[in-house]
Amino acid sequence: MSCKVRLMEDGSLDEEPLTLKEIAYQKLCNNLDIISGLRPDGQRCLNSGIVLPNEICDGFLENYQRFNRPLDDSVICLFEDTQRTSLKIVNLRNSTLSSIGLETLMRHKLFALSMWYCDTITVRSHHLLAHYGDSLRSLELGISSHLLQYAEPNEKEPVDFQLTCPHLRRLVLNGVVMHHRLQFAHLHDLGHLDLTSCVLANFSLEALGSLPNLHTLILFNVWPIANQLHAICCLRRLCTLDISISSSGSGQGTYDLPDQTLEMLMDNLRHLTHLDISGTNLAGNGVATKESTSAASTAIQSSSSTKMEQNFALTDIPGLASRTQRPLQFLGLYHTAHWACKRHDIPALEVAGDANEQQILTAARYYHDRPVLLTRVLNDLYHLFRFENCKDIHTALDVVLSAMDRHLKFKHMQISGSATLFYIVKGRDRSKFGTLLRNHIIRTLLNGMEMHLTDDTMLRNGYLTLTQFHMPADVLFEYERLIKILLHGVSKTEQEGFVQRIAIYLLNTLACQVDGRQKLFLGELGVVSTMLTLIKDRLTRSVFDDVMEVAWSTMWNVTDETAINCKRFLDGRGMEYFLKCLHTFPDRDELLRNMMGLLGNVAEVKWLRPKLMTQEFIEVFARLLDSLSDGIEVGGSDASASLLARVREREMEMGSANHANLRFQVSYNAAGVLAHIASDGAEAWTIKTPSREHVLERMVAAIQRWNIKSERNINYRSFEPILSLVRCYETPQCQHWAVWALANLTQVYPEKYCQLVEQENGIQILNELIEHETPYSEIKRIARLVIEQCDAGTERMVEG
Repeated sequence: MSCKVRLMEDGSLDEEPLTLKEIAYQKLCNNLDIISGLRPDGQRCLNSGIVLPNEICDGFLENYQRFNRPLDDSVICLFEDTQRTSLKIVNLRNSTLSSIGLETLMRHKLFALSMWYCDTITVRSHHLLAHYGDSLRSLELGISSHLLQYAEPNEKEPVDFQLTCPHLRRLVLNGVVMHHRLQFAHLHDLGHLDLTSCVLANFSLEALGSLPNLHTLILFNVWPIANQLHAICCLRRLCTLDISISSSGSGQGTYDLPDQTLEMLMDNLRHLTHLDISGTNLAGNGVATKESTSAASTAIQSSSSTKMEQNFALTDIPGLASRTQRPLQFLGLYHTAHWACKRHDIPALEVAGDANEQQILTAARYYHDRPVLLTRVLNDLYHLFRFENCKDIHTALDVVLSAMDRHLKFKHMQISGSATLFYIVKGRDRSKFGTLLRNHIIRTLLNGMEMHLTDDTMLRNGYLTLTQFHMPADVLFEYERLIKILLHGVSKTEQEGFVQRIAIYLLNTLACQVDGRQKLFLGELGVVSTMLTLIKDRLTRSVFDDVMEVAWSTMWNVTDETAINCKRFLDGRGMEYFLKCLHTFPDRDELLRNMMGLLGNVAEVKWLRPKLMTQEFIEVFARLLDSLSDGIEVGGSDASASLLARVREREMEMGSANHANLRFQVSYNAAGVLAHIASDGAEAWTIKTPSREHVLERMVAAIQRWNIKSERNINYRSFEPILSLVRCYETPQCQHWAVWALANLTQVYPEKYCQLVEQENGIQILNELIEHETPYSEIKRIARLVIEQCDAGTERMVEG
């Protein structure tokens, strides 16, 4: 467990800020050109004159994996020169290095080597231990590190190897088939031996009897083990023994005489402080009797001991009766038979189990490198957060993040962890998460989603958890990566499925409130073409759903003041789909509103407007001028600022008023499109019918029907397109639409838009319009409204 999450004095949760050294490492890891260059073969080469001492080299490898990406051979090449670089402690996790890269590392005469999820290392590299293992004090070969085993999951043939690492003090093997000729007698310094999930076959633990310093023996998921118990009992110096099982299926973990077996272990291993019997029946059936206790306990009861001692002499675990006076420091009872962890008298200071929050968190701390078991622990935490209450939330959050970070490739871990994260984040005010912690949560979610991109459950959990944060502010630091993950959810998951729907809503939300650079990135990644593909699919099937509606809204957002995305829309047959949607779904007001908002963005691009100058398009836009309502909306769409459930709830509340509002938005946006087209002058109006004069008359008539006080759900970043129409003296009708738009915005949202008018020189432009002789009186009247409103806003700011 990382123990990074802290409960602050103000009740918030956060992580400790990076130290100056960590910041320096982060800078270095993200800018390798500072110390190296690229060779023609793509490998890194340390720049001449640079010498890196051991402390920096070890720290670099650790932090490169933490801040950047898994290590590969191109980076390992930085350490080819053992005279200018020095490595002692190497921890590899999710690395893609090859045997060549591993040999480069081991030539440094390592003190400690740890490998987890290093799939590209195979048994063909095990000779490296023979050549370079003499210096090793610690060797850890975790899951999917096949240095001493065959990669095939069902392969039970042992690799014929010997541990030519005579100075080992700590050895961790996972899933290795133990050869009966494997020797341990020469490992005089070995104190910690972990054989998790190893297959003993013909190997006998009697081989460990000659190890004078062995104090820890981990035999987690080693079964059968009953025939090895006598050999274990001979290891009298053991302080830690783990004979736990993750699954009790097929009789695993079931002993014929559980009470007597555990008592035998206790009688022989008197120095034990840590014992794990999780998943077994060694705790007995929970019946505590005086007869089942040891002679020592009976003697205590018959003596003049205090009443407390007499009570302490009894235990609900018969095999541990001899430890009632000397309780174990730790006892693992997770998923034992007969719910041993729920018993009252347990002779241990710490218990790993699932009876309560403390036991669950203890289990998480001890089982941090057992992904199958740890996944179950996270499931217990999930139920704790969903149905009960977790008091130690900062520890629980630390447990979840650490588990997901350590076991990125373990899919079920990521699914359980992300589900738990959802309820942790959902249950707290967003302000209660500090920035560092919030970023850690989001980054961990994205890592899991990216690794398991084809799993809909993982995507669903991740998307739902992300909805609990503020978009896009909270995710801007990982904006590009999140967009790629969302695009996958939109295009590669089940059509009209929940994952697709939530992905497109999130994508639209992110597209709505970002700047031009990020909108350009969205277009480069293919957001427009992806949306058009979704629309085409639904047109083919004559299906209207929220995905189609939001697809148009998303394109409305990504084309806002982004000309190249507008071109992508036109080049992708966007106008063809516009007409088909108009004819296929004529009564879908939300759809029509979104489509016209998008076309308003296209019409703002002068060099694209000729593509809209066709009789069919102009007739459609003119007809849409006659939509009636009492409200309007333009600019970037905020329609999907919340998720599907919230959108539908809002629609139910608004009812028929919303219908009228949407119809008027269509009228307003149609007028905007026509105003921009007409601003190019009479010579650019290349069609005979409808005539330019007729369309402008209808546009003015529509403007005069609008209510200047109508509210709008809008997010304008600039008034440049509108102000350009204010200066269109050749066509006063275009000016009419432009000043009306400014008047409405400054009347309804003076705090935001009066300032924007002033910042973009709008007051001067409006004064010039009023002084000019061409605009008719109604235009000038509305222009004065804008100026007066902005002056009043300035006065309010001064007074405030």
